[in-house]
Order: sequence, then C-alpha cells, then structure tokens
Amino acid sequence: MSIQLRKRPRRLRRSGYLRELVAESSVTVNDFLIPLFVQEGSGLKTEIPSMPGYYKRSLDLTVEHVKQLQDFGLKAVLLFVQVDDQLKDNAGVEALNHLGLMQRAVEAIKVAVPEILVFTDVALDPYSSYGHDGIVKKGQIENDSTVEVLAKMALSHANCGADFIAPSDMMDGRVAAIRDALDGASFETVGIMSYSAKYASCFYGPFRDALDSNPGFGDKKTYQMDPANGSEGVKEALIDIKEGADIVMVKPGLPYLDVARRVKEISEVPVASYQVSGEYAMIKAAAAKGWIDEEAAILETLMSFKRAGVDLIATYFGLDYAQIMSR
Repeated sequence: MSIQLRKRPRRLRRSGYLRELVAESSVTVNDFLIPLFVQEGSGLKTEIPSMPGYYKRSLDLTVEHVKQLQDFGLKAVLLFVQVDDQLKDNAGVEALNHLGLMQRAVEAIKVAVPEILVFTDVALDPYSSYGHDGIVKKGQIENDSTVEVLAKMALSHANCGADFIAPSDMMDGRVAAIRDALDGASFETVGIMSYSAKYASCFYGPFRDALDSNPGFGDKKTYQMDPANGSEGVKEALIDIKEGADIVMVKPGLPYLDVARRVKEISEVPVASYQVSGEYAMIKAAAAKGWIDEEAAILETLMSFKRAGVDLIATYFGLDYAQIMSR
C-alpha cells in the first residue's frame, strides 16, 4: 500500500547537520550567569554535600576559578557569601561593612579579571541571625526598614566595582530604592537584575545548606511568591521594570518556565531564570544512580530555558556545558 503524504516533518530530522541547521533555539556560553559561593579563609575549597561537584571557595581560590571561567568563554558571575555566625544580627550591619567578604570579593575579582561581569546578591538572609531576607520585628519581616538597608548594601557593592546589583529578597519597592541610591551616588551605569518572581520553593534546600541560611523560624511565604500564582509573577515583573530593573528574573527555573515565558512576552528588558540548587541536585543524584545521562540532561535542560524564551540562565552547570562544548 502506497501512502501519499505531502507533509513529512521527518524530512527536517534526517541528519545531525540538518537538525542543527533548522534548530529553533540554541545555547551558548554567552547565556550563563555562574553562581559562586565565597567563604572566609585561604586555600579552602569545600564541596557542598547536597551539591556534589560544586564548591565553596575562599577568596583566593575564587579568583583563580573566575580566571578558569573566563578561559572557557564565560562572561558573568553571581556572587554569594557565607558569613560567620558571630557577624550575623537583625540589622544587616555586616552587609554594609566596606571590608566585608562580599565587598572584598567584588574588588578582588574586578582587579584580577576586570572584563568579567560581577553580579552581587543583595538580601539579608546570609547576614541575619534569623536567616530571613529582612529585618524581623515581633515575628514579622519588615518591608520598609529592610529596603533602606538593601539600598545601602547595593551602594556598598557598587563602590567596590559591582557591575549589577541582584536583589533577591522580594521586598516591595526595593528596585526603586536601589535605583535611586545608585543614581544619587553617580552609579548610573550600574545595573539591576531583580529577582522579580521568586517563588517560595522547596528547591532551594541545597543552597541554604551551602550558606547556612535556613530561616530560624517559620518560612518565607509572606514575601516569596505562592507557587500557585502565575499572573502574579507577571505583575511583579512589570512593577520591577517600571521601578528601573534592567533585567528581571524568574526563580526557580524548570518548574516555572511557564511563568518565564509569560514574563518574556510582556517584558521590555531581558529575562533571566535560575536553575536552582535543587534542580542541580536532582540531576546529579539521578546520574549517580545511573538513571539518567548527566551530560544529556545538562544539555536538554539548558535548551529548555532558551526554548521558553529565557535570555540569561543562572546555572551551576555553566562550566560543565562549556567544557562539553569545547571537546
């Protein structure tokens, strides 16, 4: 029996070269923000137990690692610091220390690798004795007093050479306050990448282990978003764009690509997404069991971000991808 088909989509799949020629999406090293965890000390490289193959590094080794990232063509890093417990309080005092670990890390990286773009995390949870992203009063996380500290924190990072401020706290109005603080101090060229739609997700667990920043009481659901809400994520992004965000982010990544797509459709600025620690840990755990092909999972998941319309991907697999592609 002869079947007469005029439409044969398989014609465009018949060879690797042809599939690459007609591919709708592509991933390159230019798409990545590489999260880095910095700890005090010297010569220290500490594997994160819940993130096998990923490390906290002392500042000297962080600088060397950034040089390696640049050698593989990676362009941007996203800095997080582990703060000693004795420096934590409920006011964010250490967050404003011009000799603090974050401030020293920014300066050291920009001196050693000036072309690398440095994005700095702005939130109080690494500095908080309560492990929350804001100042706590009577068991509640205060918005406006927290925003005042975040604006000062952003300014301290800019003074050290940060290229982008990345507020991850989800306090209302913090983008406008940070933009005003930066502009008022003649840092008009320092950008803001706002965590605009950051959900109260179970996928952050390994990250909190890495920085010892688990909340000391309750949870973060009064300021991070309800996973049930998609339209609210679009609303948050629109507010941040109006307040002056240069890039907006949806976090986590894979479980929220529908939100990232909706934000992309309305956004006049680039859209980022964060393939978070729990997503990394799942792939690593399944690969260790032999249940999935790790390299294939890395490539496929990163491609899914681009297919959804994401412009920038914060991912722990950035260097892995670069090394795979360089073979």
